[in-house]
Amino acid sequence: MLNFSIFGAPGSGKGTHSVQLAVKYGLKHISTGDLFRKEIAKHTHIGQYIRQFVNEGNLIPDATVLKEVYRTALCHRYAKGYIFDGFPRTVVQAEMLDKLLLKKNLALKLVIYIKVPEKELLQRLRERAQISERSDDKTDVIANRMEIYKQMTFPVLEYYKKQGKLIEIDGMHPIEITFSDICTNIELFINSHRKL
Repeated sequence: MLNFSIFGAPGSGKGTHSVQLAVKYGLKHISTGDLFRKEIAKHTHIGQYIRQFVNEGNLIPDATVLKEVYRTALCHRYAKGYIFDGFPRTVVQAEMLDKLLLKKNLALKLVIYIKVPEKELLQRLRERAQISERSDDKTDVIANRMEIYKQMTFPVLEYYKKQGKLIEIDGMHPIEITFSDICTNIELFINSHRKL
């Protein structure tokens, strides 16, 4: 089973690439952002609880995130694999995800990091804010999201780097080239493991 995570700061394009990768490799796309935005739109109990975190650009508590990811994964337990979009976002989530996958005799194979300079990320987010209806794309929330990413999410990359699972991709290229680079690395991984 091919399970991997795609990382990147807000505005890096990880959501766009995740959807395309899920289609290409027949994987279940699990985006915590999408899951929670749907709950907010449906005005569910969990949606009302997490609205405050999303609107302010803060991270949703680890326990809540893990519960929803686990519930979604269980609903698609027969998938060929999972692509986690922007998850885990904290080292605690990463550690708990590893334990969860081990219990199911699974493992996170790769962590793909789309690297984009902060100046470019801020420009992309400002442009997206002009056309987006997402509450976390408001100009006054962007700075907070970026700071939280640096403090809470960036350390997760080091966690996976130590495990030898991290692959860095230059996200400054056009979308098509970045996507091709990601696919090349996935194919190299798949082919190398077929020989083992």
